[in-house]
Formats: sequence, C-alpha cells, structure tokens
Amino acid sequence: MQWSDQAIILGVRRHGETSVVAEVMTRTRGRHLGLVRSGRSRSMQPVLQPGNEVEVTWRARLDEHLGEFKMEPVRLRAARLMEAATSVYGVQAMGALLRLLPERDPHPHLYEALDVILENLHDPRDAGELFVRFEIAVLNDLGFGLDLAECAATGTRDDLIYVSPKSGRAVSRDAGAPYADKMLALPAFLAAGGSHAADHDSLVAAFRMTAFFLHRHVYEPRGLGVSSARDGFVQAALKALKSSASTAAPSA
Repeated sequence: MQWSDQAIILGVRRHGETSVVAEVMTRTRGRHLGLVRSGRSRSMQPVLQPGNEVEVTWRARLDEHLGEFKMEPVRLRAARLMEAATSVYGVQAMGALLRLLPERDPHPHLYEALDVILENLHDPRDAGELFVRFEIAVLNDLGFGLDLAECAATGTRDDLIYVSPKSGRAVSRDAGAPYADKMLALPAFLAAGGSHAADHDSLVAAFRMTAFFLHRHVYEPRGLGVSSARDGFVQAALKALKSSASTAAPSA
C-alpha cells in the first residue's frame, strides 16, 4: 500500500531512540499517523514542527497498519507561528479539534481551512473569527451543525440575534424576546448576510456559543475536558484584539 498527499504537521511523539510517530492532517485522506524513521535527527526536527506543510508519502504492507512516512518540506512556518501567543495556542487548539474526528476520515475542506488559518493566526483581527468558524465547521462534520441562516421560529433572515441552545438554530429578536434569558447570543459577524467584522465583544459571545455546543455534543458525551490550548488561544486572541483596538482608537 502506498499513497502521497499534501499534509500539515499536527504533532509528533517519540518512538524508540531515533524515530517518531507523526500525526498529520492530509488534504484528501484526513488525519493520519505514520512512523518517521530518524525523525529525531537534526535535519528532520525542524520539519516535524506543528503547522509546517509537507509532501508526505505513506507506505505499509496492509492498509490497517501504522505505516511509514517519508516527508519533504513544502512550507516551514513553525518558526513564525512561535512569534505570537495566538499562533502558539491556535495551532495546538486546532490539532485538538481535529483529533475529535475519526482517523483517516477525509475532510478536505477542513484541511483547506486549517491551511488558511495558519497563515493568519498572528493577526488578532482575523485569528479569533477564523478559529470560531473552524470550530463551527468541525461541529458540522461531527454531525452537530449549527443553522444560523434563518430564524427557527419564523423563517426570517433578518434581525437574527439569538441561538437556541436546544436546536442550535438562529432566532430573531422578536421571536426570541420571551426567552431571551435562556438564549445564546448570536454574534453579528456570524449571522446570515452579516457584514460586520468581529470585535472583542462579539468574539466573546462567539467563543461562548461554540464552547457550549462542543461541550454538550462532544466533550461531555465522550468524557473529555476542553483543550487547555483553546483556553490559551481565547485569552490571547481577546487580549490582542482589545489591545489592537485601544491602539487604533483616536486620542481625545
């Protein structure tokens, strides 16, 4: 058995004295593990860093075996990802999200999204919003997609400001008013046709919303806790965005 594909490094673990087992997200074959011989060598360690893009060839006698990876570097961005807290935590947090999916289950759109987000994690104006959308995409692929396009009660696409915690569907201002204290806030940048960019307060609401559905549908049923990397990313993204807004604000 053999195949080649583009892949992004998610992490590695030691295997014996000189080798590692690498975990990658491939473009067409999903999350995949494989043995990298001499993976702890000086030449391979810089390549096997989370966030790097590689060309990977996998070989095994049988499809169900762990198999062996041969890797060629394509884009080494790990050093840049270490420059900002949003990048350091973000690459770890997205890896944790992808581990919720079955190994070797193709999710090409998540690969594309991961690739784009890794290029923008250093920018607090983009990192938080892109990460939230990635969480929503993972929820959808796990079978718990959110429907934020129209009001669950009336079908309208206007003035959507709530999300029902029961159905995961958007609710308009008027329809949700009697139950406002039980609703989750729908950030304007996620609403159907929304043209607003994410700001500090809307990101707080967005992170709270995705955390609620991840905990309810994924973490709690599996007996898992929230990734500490996610908590680190959320704090770093909000802090950086708030600082950026303060710097950009005109002086009195």
